[in-house]
Amino acid sequence: DTVLCFTDAGKVYWLTVYDIPQAGRNAKGRPIVNVLNLSEGERITSILPVDEYREDQFVFMATANGTVKKTTLDQFSRPRSSGLIACELDEGDWLVGVAITDGSQDILMLSDAGKAVRFKESDVRAMGRTARGVRGIKLGEGQKVISLIIPTEGGTVLTASQRGFGKRTDVTEFPTKGRGTQGVIAMVTSERNGPLVGAVQVFEEDEVMLISDQGTLVRTPVKGVSVLGRNTQGVTLIKVAEKEKLVGVERICEDDDESLEAVVSEGLEADTDAAADANMDADASVDDAVDGEDGQETEE
Repeated sequence: DTVLCFTDAGKVYWLTVYDIPQAGRNAKGRPIVNVLNLSEGERITSILPVDEYREDQFVFMATANGTVKKTTLDQFSRPRSSGLIACELDEGDWLVGVAITDGSQDILMLSDAGKAVRFKESDVRAMGRTARGVRGIKLGEGQKVISLIIPTEGGTVLTASQRGFGKRTDVTEFPTKGRGTQGVIAMVTSERNGPLVGAVQVFEEDEVMLISDQGTLVRTPVKGVSVLGRNTQGVTLIKVAEKEKLVGVERICEDDDESLEAVVSEGLEADTDAAADANMDADASVDDAVDGEDGQETEE
């Protein structure tokens, strides 16, 4: 099997399973820069296992500036040690999320302003690797996309804010709208909450790992997080100090190894620094960004 590693710079790198060092459950592992030829400051944002490069499957990508793009999976079948361009990015933009799709699924994008847009994957035509893509969500000034989700029946969307508040919302609460709209409220971003910093799709037996910019890690069962409607502020997920900020939330599947916390700790310093940089201006730009439920369709 092959593992596709997508970076914030819009590039993709390949790993075969035998390239990944095998070690015990408590081992620290090797730094990823010793395995992949990453540029200085380049970070991996998505890792996707692939067993067959099929032309009827797609790599669906979303960027921080709200652009989306899909490319047939078979276009990623020829690895290069130096990586390949997966998505051409504008200056100041970066790749946020990547998923493998079948061409008929729904797409859900969430922004740091607490907005979410859901649209049909078929609204986006397939493009070549070096194409820039089309608008997926209409963002206000200073706003950024923070998550790409492929909604699944039975799932809930766990949203988390910079001040440590969050909630779960059933995926059916997010209506399908046209691509390129402002979307609807996913979570209220207030002075109490701060901007949205993470959103993941979870299931009842999952856990989530919450990460702060001060190195605090909290692992909590999903079933303990309240299920609330979209237009709400949520409840306390993690208590943060006055100058501390929540910078990330990750899903831990039911069958994930208990040693994940040690692995996350090993890479925490680089991840929290990068996440804090990405959110450093969010307080000023998004506190009042949620100004209505429905956006307008764009011409793109």
